Amino acid sequence: MTIHREGYQTIAITALLFGFINLISFSFLSAAIPWLAMLIFIATLGLLLFIISFFRIPNRVLTIDERKIICPADGKVVVIEEITDVEYFKDRRIQVSIFMSPANVHVNRHPMDGEVTYNQYHKGKYLVAWHPKSSTENERWSVAVKNKYGEILYKQIAGALAKRICNYTEVGQAAKQTEEYGFIKFGSRVDILLPVGTQINVTLNQVVKGGVTVLASW
Repeated sequence: MTIHREGYQTIAITALLFGFINLISFSFLSAAIPWLAMLIFIATLGLLLFIISFFRIPNRVLTIDERKIICPADGKVVVIEEITDVEYFKDRRIQVSIFMSPANVHVNRHPMDGEVTYNQYHKGKYLVAWHPKSSTENERWSVAVKNKYGEILYKQIAGALAKRICNYTEVGQAAKQTEEYGFIKFGSRVDILLPVGTQINVTLNQVVKGGVTVLASW
């Protein structure tokens, strides 16, 4: 397991706060109220470990298959439905949405090989990530990739806690299946828009792993 670069600053600040709070706590409380000093230590240590775990990149065997569309994120499948895309395709698409809780790995990976044909950041609200309108009203970053099998669009969507979406793609760039393309901090959602008729390989409420679980097949 490694730590994502987006977490270096946050982890450093949290570690400094952990040290400062416990220095004060043990200096003034350990003699008079030792149980309170220990409680503060345990609580702040738990917070530090949680922050570190949030930015983890676990070692895993990634799935590479040009005939498959791989899940771009860890989490739970919360939506599988046909919708009208008003942002890019302007037609009917199958939407599959993956909800990422704060406990999930938050690295986002390209679902397939291809060329990045669209890349657009949208300012927006911070509705809870499972809210139906979060796909169109929340802060989000959309990327479309096209190859010989078809074109798909996937959105990084900020949730109620997530305030920063990191995206490393540019139009014209070559996307490589399972390669990291972004990161969302502290709880979020990823929507994938697929052509109607695409074979869906996941089910509602299924727990999936980014870069590993097969989302759909051409």
